This record gives sequence, structure tokens and C-alpha cells, in this order.
Amino acid sequence: MKVPFLDLTLQHRALREPALAALAATYDGNRFCLGKDVEEFERNFGATLGYPRVLGMNSGTSPLHVACMIAGLKPGDEVITTPFTFISSAWGISYTGARPVFADIEEGTLNLDPARLEAAVSPRTKAIIVVHLFGQPARMTEIMAFAVRHNLFVIEDCAQAVGASYRGIPVGLLGDTGTFSFYPTKNLGGCGEGGAFVSRREDYQTTARHIRVHGSDRRYYHDIIGGNFRMDGFQGALLNVKLPHLAAWTARRQEIAGRYLSGIKLGDVRLPAQPDYGQSVFHQFTLRHPRRDALREHLTKHEIGSDLIYPVPLHLQKCYAGLNYGVGSFPVAEHAASTCVSLPIFPELADAQVEHVIATVNSF
Repeated sequence: MKVPFLDLTLQHRALREPALAALAATYDGNRFCLGKDVEEFERNFGATLGYPRVLGMNSGTSPLHVACMIAGLKPGDEVITTPFTFISSAWGISYTGARPVFADIEEGTLNLDPARLEAAVSPRTKAIIVVHLFGQPARMTEIMAFAVRHNLFVIEDCAQAVGASYRGIPVGLLGDTGTFSFYPTKNLGGCGEGGAFVSRREDYQTTARHIRVHGSDRRYYHDIIGGNFRMDGFQGALLNVKLPHLAAWTARRQEIAGRYLSGIKLGDVRLPAQPDYGQSVFHQFTLRHPRRDALREHLTKHEIGSDLIYPVPLHLQKCYAGLNYGVGSFPVAEHAASTCVSLPIFPELADAQVEHVIATVNSF
């Protein structure tokens, strides 16, 4: 039985008719950059998930960049973040000329470890970027307490955590700003690039709106340095078609994860932690095993797709060699990178496929 790691064809086939109708309406209305479709998505996303203000942007990287601009980051500043994430989590720091400073992660959730923050802070530290990795909220109570003590701006990278909440509060509203990605593989994915910026502060939202369109609130007048971070109308239209299905898709992801958690009994395997402060929306189901590469070969032999997310932590990436971190700097992140393997988890997986994955892992 074949089990792909991800197959977007099934989701898009089911939504083909309404998706094409939405695209046709956008095309016929010439609504290509921002416009009605994006405005509707912003309202719908906020109303569905509990955000008072939402700005659609052209990728998940852009709102991170915008958030770093709003934080006032400049050369010489430092920002604490996790080394175990996708590279975009650090790009906004570098784009502003600031320096990423990494802190190690928790063994259980693989999120930023609040206990490691104190060792990373300095008089130059201006912000923290928290990543809710794989859909699991980070320990925001402890992180926010640390940020308050040191007067730090907090950016939540919610790219993998759409629909997640921390103690009942939607992720993205606990810090100063929150950012989302709608890359096609995400839990709510467009058919191309897309992202969103949220904040509980209206002034940050206003500034982000101006930055999004060349630092302007009226055409040809530019009060601040901005960029071109606009969501296109086609992505807004497609996301409006997909958004009503997000709750059901999330529930199915959680159901599949529950089957994995209860069914996988392989010795030496480490399953994702399930803290009580916030349930994961399971963008990924990532387990760890000391013989990860052999386990992955075993999965491939039985026609099961898998992925290594992430095989190289950020502090060991060539682009950040100038930060002068070396092997051993963050042992928890490095161990995770060398032992993690992600299993198939998308809403269209059949129960028989899920059981095949479980049986195959257990037979390793």
C-alpha cells in the first residue's frame, strides 16, 4: 500500500469547481493586487480564528520581515530565536541588519526552551522570535514573562500553527505580533505563496499596512520605508474557498496524530510531547529514533513517504557561519536534527493508510 508523505491532488480535486469559479471571478473583476478577495479573506480569517485585525501578505517570510521592521531592529541589535526551524524564521532579523542569537530547544516539544533564554540575552537584545513548531504552541507564559523582564519585543512565527491556541488564546496574539504562512503545504495552503500579519495592537497593524504597500497610506506619498508585500487577489480568492474546511482538516490531522500516538510502540522511538497548555494542530508528526536513517529506509521499502524536517539546524547553516557557532553549541537541537523523521499526516489520508504507517513503524 502506497502512502505519500503529502498529496495535495486529493484536496484540490475536491475543491476544483469552487476554486476555479473563485479564480474566474477574480480574473473577470481585475482584482489582482489586494482588492476585494484579499479583504474578504482578511475578514474571514479573523472572524474564523479570533483575530481582530489581519493583513494578507505575499508570503510567510514577508510578515516576519515586517514584524522585525516594526520592532525597530537595526545593525548591532540582537534577536533570540530557535535554531530548529525553517530558515525564514531568521531572515527578518538578517534583513534588518540585526544578529540572530540562538537558544536551545526543549526535548519534548522541540520549541524554544524558556530556561535557555537567560544565557542568550545581552544589552543588545531587542526581541525574541518564537516559533510554534510543527503546530505545537511554545511555552508562552514563561517566554512572555522573560520578555517583560528584559523589555523585549515578541514576534510569534505561527507559520505551522494556524488554528492553534495557547490556554485558549489564538497563537499570534500572545506576543506583540504574529505571522502566518499559506505556502501550499501548510494546514491552510494557497496555490502559491501567501502569508498574514496579525497583532492585538492597532498601531502595529496600521504601520504594517503602510509597510505592506511601499510605506504608503495614499498613492505616491511615502511616509516610511516600506516594501511590496501585497497578497495577490488569486491567493485571497483561493484561501476564501479553503478556509471553511480548515476546522475539519485540523480535526482530521489531530485524529491521525492520536492514532499514531496510541499505536506506535517501537522501542527507542520518541513521540511528540503533548503538553496541557495547548493542543497541536499537527502541521507535522515528527518522531525521533537513534537509527533514523535506517527507519526511513524501512518506510521507503514499504512505500511510505517521509521527510527530514529539519536535518540541519540554523546555527550550522553555511549562511550563518559568520555567527561563529559550532557543532555542540545547541545539543538538543542538533540531536533532534540527526534523529527526527516526519510521517505522513494530511487530512485526506485513509484510515487503512494510517494503520499501514503504524504497522510499518512498529515492524522496524
